Amino acid sequence: MTDQNTTPTANTTTQVPPTPLRCVTGALISGGLGYALYSLMIAIATTFAKKPIHSDNQLVVNLTSAVRTLVVGIVALGTGIFGIVAIGLFALAIQLLFQNLTKSKSGK
Repeated sequence: MTDQNTTPTANTTTQVPPTPLRCVTGALISGGLGYALYSLMIAIATTFAKKPIHSDNQLVVNLTSAVRTLVVGIVALGTGIFGIVAIGLFALAIQLLFQNLTKSKSGK
Protein backbone atom coordinates (compact mmCIF):
# COMPACT_ATOMS: atom_id res chain seq x y z
CA MET A 1 0.00 0.00 0.00
CA THR A 2 2.71 2.47 0.87
CA ASP A 3 5.47 2.95 -1.63
CA GLN A 4 8.66 3.23 0.35
CA ASN A 5 12.10 3.74 -1.04
CA THR A 6 13.91 0.52 -0.19
CA THR A 7 17.27 1.35 -1.69
CA PRO A 8 19.87 1.45 1.07
CA THR A 9 21.69 4.69 1.51
CA ALA A 10 25.37 4.35 2.14
CA ASN A 11 26.71 6.41 5.02
CA THR A 12 30.26 6.94 3.94
CA THR A 13 32.18 8.96 6.45
CA THR A 14 35.73 9.74 5.60
CA GLN A 15 38.05 10.48 8.46
CA VAL A 16 40.37 13.37 7.91
CA PRO A 17 43.78 12.76 9.50
CA PRO A 18 44.79 15.26 12.16
CA THR A 19 47.24 17.96 11.17
CA PRO A 20 49.24 20.22 13.47
CA LEU A 21 47.35 23.28 12.21
CA ARG A 22 43.96 21.73 12.98
CA CYS A 23 45.18 20.67 16.43
CA VAL A 24 46.49 24.15 17.25
CA THR A 25 43.26 25.72 16.00
CA GLY A 26 41.23 23.37 18.18
CA ALA A 27 43.50 24.07 21.14
CA LEU A 28 43.04 27.82 20.70
CA ILE A 29 39.26 27.47 20.51
CA SER A 30 39.15 25.18 23.53
CA GLY A 31 41.52 27.42 25.46
CA GLY A 32 39.38 30.45 24.65
CA LEU A 33 36.25 28.70 25.87
CA GLY A 34 38.10 27.59 28.99
CA TYR A 35 39.21 31.14 29.70
CA ALA A 36 35.67 32.42 29.14
CA LEU A 37 34.32 29.85 31.58
CA TYR A 38 37.05 30.76 34.07
CA SER A 39 36.07 34.43 33.87
CA LEU A 40 32.42 33.45 34.31
CA MET A 41 33.29 31.33 37.33
CA ILE A 42 35.17 34.22 38.97
CA ALA A 43 32.24 36.56 38.28
CA ILE A 44 29.74 34.12 39.76
CA ALA A 45 31.86 33.47 42.84
CA THR A 46 32.36 37.21 43.37
CA THR A 47 28.64 37.85 43.03
CA PHE A 48 27.85 35.12 45.54
CA ALA A 49 30.46 36.49 47.96
CA LYS A 50 29.03 40.02 47.76
CA LYS A 51 25.50 38.82 48.54
CA PRO A 52 25.47 36.94 51.85
CA ILE A 53 22.57 34.76 52.90
CA HIS A 54 20.08 36.66 55.06
CA SER A 55 18.03 34.03 56.83
CA ASP A 56 17.62 32.60 60.29
CA ASN A 57 16.31 29.30 58.97
CA GLN A 58 19.12 26.73 58.95
CA LEU A 59 17.51 24.73 56.11
CA VAL A 60 17.50 27.81 53.86
CA VAL A 61 21.14 28.51 54.68
CA ASN A 62 22.17 24.93 53.94
CA LEU A 63 20.24 24.74 50.67
CA THR A 64 21.53 28.10 49.49
CA SER A 65 25.08 27.11 50.31
CA ALA A 66 24.69 23.81 48.47
CA VAL A 67 23.21 25.46 45.37
CA ARG A 68 25.97 28.08 45.28
CA THR A 69 28.62 25.38 45.62
CA LEU A 70 27.03 23.32 42.84
CA VAL A 71 26.80 26.28 40.46
CA VAL A 72 30.44 27.28 40.95
CA GLY A 73 31.53 23.63 40.84
CA ILE A 74 29.80 22.91 37.53
CA VAL A 75 31.36 25.96 35.90
CA ALA A 76 34.75 24.98 37.36
CA LEU A 77 34.33 21.48 35.93
CA GLY A 78 33.66 22.92 32.47
CA THR A 79 36.69 25.16 32.82
CA GLY A 80 38.88 22.20 33.71
CA ILE A 81 37.61 20.05 30.88
CA PHE A 82 38.20 22.73 28.25
CA GLY A 83 41.64 23.42 29.71
CA ILE A 84 42.65 19.76 29.60
CA VAL A 85 41.37 19.43 26.03
CA ALA A 86 43.38 22.48 25.00
CA ILE A 87 46.55 21.04 26.55
CA GLY A 88 45.93 17.66 24.91
CA LEU A 89 45.36 19.14 21.47
CA PHE A 90 48.47 21.28 21.75
CA ALA A 91 50.50 18.23 22.81
CA LEU A 92 49.08 16.29 19.85
CA ALA A 93 50.16 19.09 17.51
CA ILE A 94 53.71 18.89 18.89
CA GLN A 95 53.70 15.10 18.52
CA LEU A 96 52.52 15.34 14.91
CA LEU A 97 55.21 17.92 14.14
CA PHE A 98 57.91 15.62 15.53
CA GLN A 99 56.51 12.67 13.58
CA ASN A 100 56.53 14.68 10.36
CA LEU A 101 60.09 15.87 10.98
CA THR A 102 61.44 12.40 11.77
CA LYS A 103 59.55 10.85 8.84
CA SER A 104 60.99 13.36 6.38
CA LYS A 105 64.55 12.96 7.73
CA SER A 106 64.47 9.15 7.72
CA GLY A 107 62.86 9.10 4.28
CA LYS A 108 65.78 10.97 2.65
